[in-house]
Amino acid sequence: MSKVGIFVGSVYGNAQHVAEQVQELLTSKQVVSEIYDDPSIDDFKRCDGYIFVSSTTGQGDIPPNLEFFVADLKDMFPLMDQKPFAVIGLGDSSYCDSYCGAGEQIQALLLELQGKPVAGMLKIDACETLEPEKEALAFIEPLAAEFA
Repeated sequence: MSKVGIFVGSVYGNAQHVAEQVQELLTSKQVVSEIYDDPSIDDFKRCDGYIFVSSTTGQGDIPPNLEFFVADLKDMFPLMDQKPFAVIGLGDSSYCDSYCGAGEQIQALLLELQGKPVAGMLKIDACETLEPEKEALAFIEPLAAEFA
């Protein structure tokens, strides 16, 4: 049975909440998933599909709980062999150039690792929505079959 890894980069808990809602949706679609908020390369290698949900901190930076994992991915470069992935970036458009910078970095890395994007990155703007989980669920629901 396929397993989707939901990798979360969160500072204040919004991305974690979105990830939990995504997991609940996947479960309702009979898709097995696990949330990783402090992942390892071994966790990554055990997955058959990937959903990254990450807020952006600082100047377009990856949150601390995911920062070292992403650095490890860059160093160890475990190829994804066209396994499906999706990235949900949370950010604040008032930060202009660094808006959803963490998600952009993750999306670029997963492409370098030869993953197969099932859709373009979803950017959720904190200036426009107070309920990012609603946009995330609308994004993931039609893609759930890609991860089954």
